Amino acid sequence: MSVIELREVSKVWHDTVAVDGISFRVPKGSFCVLLGPSGCGKSTTLRMIAGLEEVTRGRVFIDGRDMTEAPPAARRVAMVFQSYALFPHLNVRENILFGLKVRRVPRPEREQRLLRVAKLVGLADLLDRKPAQLSGGQRQRVALARAIISEHPICLMDEPLSNLDAQLRHEMRVEIRALQQRLGMTVVYVTHDQSEAMSMADRILLMRAGRIVQDGTPKELYERPAHLFVAAFIGTPPMNLLELADGPAGAVIRGTETPLLAGRGEGLVLGVRPEHLRLEEGEGLPVELIAADYLGADTIVMARIGDQRLAVRVPGHVRVRAGERARVRWPRGAMHLFDRTTGERLALPEAAEAEAAAS
Repeated sequence: MSVIELREVSKVWHDTVAVDGISFRVPKGSFCVLLGPSGCGKSTTLRMIAGLEEVTRGRVFIDGRDMTEAPPAARRVAMVFQSYALFPHLNVRENILFGLKVRRVPRPEREQRLLRVAKLVGLADLLDRKPAQLSGGQRQRVALARAIISEHPICLMDEPLSNLDAQLRHEMRVEIRALQQRLGMTVVYVTHDQSEAMSMADRILLMRAGRIVQDGTPKELYERPAHLFVAAFIGTPPMNLLELADGPAGAVIRGTETPLLAGRGEGLVLGVRPEHLRLEEGEGLPVELIAADYLGADTIVMARIGDQRLAVRVPGHVRVRAGERARVRWPRGAMHLFDRTTGERLALPEAAEAEAAAS
């Protein structure tokens, strides 16, 4: 059953199209992430689901009911904001209980819910503190507790971790995902951080310029990007995208001579992820090493192939000298092909007879 469904939803301000006819469904109990760069329309989409923004065109359904015109209070959704939105003059207890008091939930029930939720999010010993006395992670827990205590089946989260440092973001990602699975909530989560999306989501909707570019599992977006934008956005470091050219015996990487694929190369882009490349001294395409970025478990080696750059992920610590020569190879199954003009994914043609890079 789809708890949330958007049908051809658009949001237009004057001459600006923020969201352009998007449609998707969020199944019950799933963790769905709206991912994309700033200004792509993901937060606006979330606010239209919540009823905080009016829908210009299209329909919003929640639990099978058309809620397009319904006020936020009628939609039975909880929301966690980027800014935490805590009342500075109220302590943790009063911040968490605020919504229940407004809805006039009886006091015994409020206290019962509070004890359960405070323990769940690790705030049981901090209920008498004011927000100014809390760390960023603790404030975020208060915002989460306030959403959970409402006991709404749907929770909308708008970049809730963006104000935290890297270590806290990682810890909170784990906590939020564990809470969602334990409580069986349906979550729609907005972020611009692809690592966050990949680690938390059951499903990702990658947006660009108000439209959904690809809708799928993290694995599908990583292993089979449907568009150049997806290939460039997903992955750290991102996929190498190398422009091809026409060669005498088939498509070549621009600036090189060794054919890779049968047929034309002009207007095409070849994608290969850094972890699928292998630096060797024997066979393969010649590259010039530029620099190395040591990350602990592995090293990202930057190299020049023809007149373009590519990144190679190498296990362990590797030192390189600028200008050093090497060769690079990759499996044919690791290659992705895109149309440079439309960005669309294309089927791979047959390998060229003189192919040297694919093994």
